[in-house]
This record gives sequence, C-alpha cells and structure tokens, in this order.
Amino acid sequence: MINITLPDGSVKEFESGVNGLDIAKSISNRLAKDVLSVTVNGEIWDLKRPIESDASIKLNTWDDRDGKEAFWHSSAHLMAEAIETVYPDTKFGIGPTIENGFYYDVDLPEGKTITEKDLEKIEKKMVELARQKNDIVRIDVSKTDALKRFEEIQDPYKLELISNLEDGTITLYNQGAFTDLCRGPHLPNTSYIKAIKLLSVAGAYWRGDEKNKMLTRVYGITFPKAKMLTEYLHQLEEAKKRDHRKIGKEMELFTFSQKVGQGLPLWLPKGAQLREALENFLKRVQKRFEYDQVITPHIGDVNLYKTSGHFQKYGKDSFQPISTPQEGEEYLLKPMNCPHHCELYRFKPRSYKDLPVRMAEFGTVYRYEQSGELHGLTRVRSFTQDDAHIFCRPDQLKEEFLKVIDIIFIIFKALDFKDYTAQISLRDPSNTEKYIGADENWEKAESAIIEACEEKGLNTVTELGEAAFYGPKLDFMVKDALGRSWQLGTIQVDYNLPERFDLTYIGADDKHHRPVMIHRAPFGSMERFCAVLIEHTAGKFPLWLTPEQVVILPISEKYNDYAKKVSNYLNICDIRSIVDDRNEKIGRKIRDNELKRIPYLLIVGEQEAENNTVSVRRQGEGDQGSKTMEEFASFISAEVRSQLGSIYE
Repeated sequence: MINITLPDGSVKEFESGVNGLDIAKSISNRLAKDVLSVTVNGEIWDLKRPIESDASIKLNTWDDRDGKEAFWHSSAHLMAEAIETVYPDTKFGIGPTIENGFYYDVDLPEGKTITEKDLEKIEKKMVELARQKNDIVRIDVSKTDALKRFEEIQDPYKLELISNLEDGTITLYNQGAFTDLCRGPHLPNTSYIKAIKLLSVAGAYWRGDEKNKMLTRVYGITFPKAKMLTEYLHQLEEAKKRDHRKIGKEMELFTFSQKVGQGLPLWLPKGAQLREALENFLKRVQKRFEYDQVITPHIGDVNLYKTSGHFQKYGKDSFQPISTPQEGEEYLLKPMNCPHHCELYRFKPRSYKDLPVRMAEFGTVYRYEQSGELHGLTRVRSFTQDDAHIFCRPDQLKEEFLKVIDIIFIIFKALDFKDYTAQISLRDPSNTEKYIGADENWEKAESAIIEACEEKGLNTVTELGEAAFYGPKLDFMVKDALGRSWQLGTIQVDYNLPERFDLTYIGADDKHHRPVMIHRAPFGSMERFCAVLIEHTAGKFPLWLTPEQVVILPISEKYNDYAKKVSNYLNICDIRSIVDDRNEKIGRKIRDNELKRIPYLLIVGEQEAENNTVSVRRQGEGDQGSKTMEEFASFISAEVRSQLGSIYE
C-alpha cells in the first residue's frame, strides 16, 4: 500500500500501481470525467501511468494549465497523425503546446504543400481519428531501439533529437497507426478531443536556425466542448479588431521601418505622447515613494555583464560585442540596467542610515530576437524598461517589497486592470545549476516574497523554475478585456548581485554588511505594456492618458480662429487638444474624430463664439450640453483627478 497526499493535505491509501484516473474515480465520478492529467511530486504524468510509491499529487482539469498542456500535447499528435494520413511520407520535427493551442513543424514530401485551404481537410481527418477513441499509449524503449525505429522510417529530425538525448530510457507514444518521440504527458485516448480548429500555416526553420531547412508549421487549437471553441473563435475575432498593430496604425502611434531594422519600433508623435504620459504618471508615483531618477549609457564594457553573470547566461541571446581595435576594448549593447545601477551604488560609501537607496530609470535595453519571433510591440529587439533597483538592509526587505506592491496596485487602479493573479516564481530545486548564489540566500529571498504576499492577502499561484537566475520574483498576471492573461509588473529579490559587485554598507556596529537588492518594473517594458494597453482598451484610453484628449470642430471656416483660441486656452491648462479645420461638413468631422477615439469633441459656431462657450460631445455618448471654456477645463481636470485618485493626494 502507498500513501497519496492530495492538495488539501489529506492522505489516502491505495495499492501500489494506482494511477491518476483511479484516484479521481475514488473521489467522484464527475472529477474522473473532467480530469486530464495528474501532477506527481511536481511532475506532470499521464492519467494511466502507475504510481508505485508514496507521492503528493494534484489532479488537473481543463481549468488548470497542466490539464491544458496534456490536452493540447495530445492534440498536436492527433494533428500529426492526420497530416501523415493525408500526406504519406511526411517527416516530423517538433510539436509543442503554446499559450493557446499547439503547432507541429512538418517536412512534407517533395511537391506537396499545405495552404490555408488545406486546413479543413486535415481538421476533418482529425475529427475522424478522434472518434476512433484510440488509446494513447506510453512506450519505454532504449536509445538504441528508438534510433532503430526512426531509422526505419527515415525521419532525420527525430534521429537528430534522439542523438542529442542521454543514454537511458526514452519514451514514445502510440495512437492508432501513429507513433512519435515524446516525453508526454498525454490524454488516455483521442476521444477527449471534441472540438478542433486549425488556425494558420507558416514557415519555420528547423530548430530556429536560418541555416537549416524551412519546414511547414501548422497551428491549431482544440477543446473538450464545442461551445468552448465557438467562444474562442468569437474572442479571436474581437482580438483581431483590437490588434495593437492595427490600432497603432489607425491612431498613428508607432511604426516600423525595414531600413531602420526589424524589431526596432519608431514612435510617432501621438505614440510619444502616450509614452510620455505613462512615464510622467509613474515618475509622479515614484516621487511619492522617494525614488531618485538616474540615467545610464546604452552600452557597457562586456566585463560589466560578466561580473553580473548576465553575459554567461544570456550572451548568446544578446547582440554580439562591439570591438574597438584601437583600444582593445569590447562593449555590449545594454541588455539590462541592473549592473549599471550596482555601479551607481558603488559611487560612494554607504551607511546603514542611508538605506534604502532607490534608483529609477526608464532605461532602453537591447536583446537579439530571431526575426520569426518578432511581433509588433510585444516582441522587439529594443525596448525601454521602467526599471528601478532598491538597495536595502535585510531588516528593510519586507517593508520595501510591500511598498512596491502598493505602487503596482496604484498603476492597476489607474488603468482599470481589475482581474489579476500574483505568481510567486521560485527556483526549481531539481535544476539548481540554472541559478547563481548560495542556498541560504535563496531561502531568505523566497521566504520574504511569500510572507509579503500573505500579509497583502494576494491571490497567488506558485511556479517552480520560473525564478530569474539570480533570485525569486513576484509576477503579476493580468487578464485583459478579452480574458487573456499577460505578465504586467515584476518584483525580484536578489542577494546575489550585491555579492558579485561587492556592494556594502557600514552598519551600526561599524562593520561592512551586504545590502539586499530589489529589482522592480511595474510596466515591465514600455513597448509591451503599450501593446497590452491598446488591446485592453481597444485604443480608448482613459482621459488622463489619451494622446489627444479634445478636438475642436468649427462648423465653418469663419470660426477657425475661435477654435484655435479655445485650443490655445486648453493647452495652457495642460489639456491636450487639436483643431480639425478641414473644409468638411460638421457631421463628417464628428464621425471621423470619433473613429480616432478622441474622448471629447467640442463644436464651435456663431453662438459659441459670441458667448465664449463650447458645445460638448463625449465619445460614444453624444451631446453633453454647452459650457464656457473655463467650465470645460475645470470639468476635464476634475475627471482626470478622479481617474488618478490618490496620485494627487
């Protein structure tokens, strides 16, 4: 008999060899129907894989990411089986799950292609195969046998993958007539997959290397219920309407240029205003919390990043060093700001009375991303972080951590992000070579984060293996208006960089002590944050943030001068306004400017010019009556204050 510990701490006794599905059945028939995978001692397993010793488990349903992983992983295999059926002699690369769904990279027989038009016939074949209810069976084989299996079918991609694996047991999975190299986990059988949609086709180099062959990548998504697929496709259509690349072009916020380079965004005047408003907002918040603004260069000596450990960890993913033959030096485009801030801390001796030291910078950094991975503003090669680093005494750590959480809450409130989860990202104890620093420091840092979250009463989830290489972190996962989850805001505790840079302060005992470092970026990157914000609001930003808050519409050319007078007055009052003096009918002007998502439209004609007033229209709400210029300016200022709330207190 073995003891199985459930997530609520209760322990149940089972015979050795019990599996996740059996355990689910012992709890309830409903759970047995819904469960998709089982997490055993932190590792995701197939439901039918025998558990032969005492273990802590979690039964994963569709509501759990680990449940979706098994569902979509099995769906990728089902799609591969369908492709092999429709296109015999296809060779297969990799077929992982992604945030929403899965893909498979395939090498089609010579002369064969898959286009968007071909997806429907592959979908139909997937439905047919799913209804066969074929068991998905795990097969343990030796490396020699695995190589022999794929040599027989002459699949060079699987042979390359197997050759890179260590000697020992290798797992294959079989369903029907299809067998694939895979670690799993998978569903018990194909019948779980009810609703299928293949979404797109793209090209992808094998293993992401441009020197390798271009394969065909097919993307898809599946669900256990048809209703879920219908809802997802509706959400997808809404997402297309809200695509930040589309809205960014319509609102003239940003652009890209092949001559400038891929992944290097160019901010147009309105986009620059948007960013400036966000930066000024955060600077105001930071001033309340006693941060000091600093500025550091866009490059640094490569030895700076070797000292921090970033070069060893991420050097291959950075732009390669810039050499200066005449001086024998090597510089790197700045991949992160923290090493520079460590050097700023070292500028002068510090006393325990000087701490905490809080440095903030909107620092632009550069990281090489493969061209195929670039996507609008969400994945770029140059981005600006709203970075700050706090150097504090160990006894100040929790208080400072709690203050950073307060800053993030202020931002979420001002931008109407209400649905979020705090993710505690810890190191993976089974893979400690990924990280630097002593176990003792990691334990102290992880405890501080957990205690702070408990004190704030945050809704948290814990993820092992998601820590930064130098310390654990707290990531805020925010759901947007379409229910999609984004990481916005991160706080990291670091005992290691202060050691690597030999940072100290003089304590009350006149001895040298090591400060603790907190890395903090509430927005994360300005580019990615703006992309999320555009899609969350569909470009209808809160009044305090929108680049053009007011447009003045003269009903004829005779009132252009009065319109400019109103605009000048509002601009003096720090209200961003423009004049639409085109020779168009007023109805056309109203329609055009509402499409531009400008919150307030002021119509001026003979009566308004005589009475020094404006006729007010609110975006999407119509006529709001007449106001004097002074009344309207006060009205706008009051609305901005109500949106920003405690920032002005």
